[in-house]
Amino acid sequence: MEQVAVDDPSLKDRGCKSRCMSTLSDLIDLGLVLLDVVLDVYTVVSLYQEEAYVFMGLLVFILLGSSLLVNSFSLLWYLDGRRESKTESLVKNLDGRDTRKENHLKNLCSLKILHVFQLGVFLRYASVLRISICGFCCEKLYTTDEVRSLKNDLCILRLIETFSESAPQLVLMLTIFIMREDLGPITILKALLSALAISASVTTYHRSMCSFAPDKAKQGWGFSVLYFLWNLLLIGSRVMAVALFASAFPRYIAAHFLCSWMVLFFFAWRCKTKFMNSDGKEWFDQATVGLIWYFNWFNMVPGKSRWRSIVYHTWMVLDIGILCGFWVWQIKKSSPYFDIPLDPYFVLGVIMSLYFAGLGLKVIFMYCHQQTKTDERLEGTTNENEVNSAFRCVGHEESFGPPEQVIRVNKRMKILADNFYS
Repeated sequence: MEQVAVDDPSLKDRGCKSRCMSTLSDLIDLGLVLLDVVLDVYTVVSLYQEEAYVFMGLLVFILLGSSLLVNSFSLLWYLDGRRESKTESLVKNLDGRDTRKENHLKNLCSLKILHVFQLGVFLRYASVLRISICGFCCEKLYTTDEVRSLKNDLCILRLIETFSESAPQLVLMLTIFIMREDLGPITILKALLSALAISASVTTYHRSMCSFAPDKAKQGWGFSVLYFLWNLLLIGSRVMAVALFASAFPRYIAAHFLCSWMVLFFFAWRCKTKFMNSDGKEWFDQATVGLIWYFNWFNMVPGKSRWRSIVYHTWMVLDIGILCGFWVWQIKKSSPYFDIPLDPYFVLGVIMSLYFAGLGLKVIFMYCHQQTKTDERLEGTTNENEVNSAFRCVGHEESFGPPEQVIRVNKRMKILADNFYS
């Protein structure tokens, strides 16, 4: 078998460009996270200066609750990985003594302290950046699999943060604008940019799943554009409906959320998800799935996903119609106190039309994806049985390939990808 010379200038140039782009991308990601923190602090301070203490308290509650949720998942995954690596090191230790026990305990203590102070996500970003910089300085990509696994975890954590912080924050922002009757072009632009950021975060998660798709070679950017658009329409219409209801009935929005979340949590429990490695942690994950489902569909179990999606979207259409219907009724009942430039029935029609348009794009996306799967089966380019038999579980990750050339992949992202493409 002919081998390529290591001193090939073209290979060196491609490797250098790849390392530069990877390191630059990691720096941009970290910068965006820090910018998001700065903007959150600025918003809290602005609400305090405006003496809007109720809205400020709600925003602080959303930010702290989301941070606790995300850092809890991060710590659980870190502990799972450390537990497995500790087990492997003990097995490999021939003299039967754990020579690294003291260092392990120190690292574990530091890890818990960082997560208690809500710095777990920043630790993950720092780890990715450190590995990328080391790979750039050493002029080789020997840590590609490790970086990919860390980035997959970050994508999942960002998805959780999107629906536990960004989406509720957008609802709160729209509610404030509607109650203050501040619906100018700048306000609409801010809301649109926030919705675009939410949809972009979900699309980034989808791009991470594409690497685990059986037909990943055909999962081009066209699929991602469709994915971005239908999530933008579905999430945007849902957020607008909740914000309108909250502006008209601020005392009842919490009851609506809790009742909906309990139903969705029960539905997630009935689906018997298997994402975490213990029953207690699985309940925690199911509660989080219920929170995500309050805004958008998220498939967590393989098989019968079409029927689950149909039931969910049917319930969502009814719920959006009920929320907007109550808002229209309140507008007509108390028109002097709710002066809006548009007819309420027109707003109701627009929101429902946007949701149905999103469903249409989702159906097109699924149809195109099904066609690519059918084409690959006809061409015989994939052998799913061989692929599945080549995977071997290694703790929180999986290894793929022969022992001398093992590719480690993130088991959590693979589970989510299998559920999505099932």
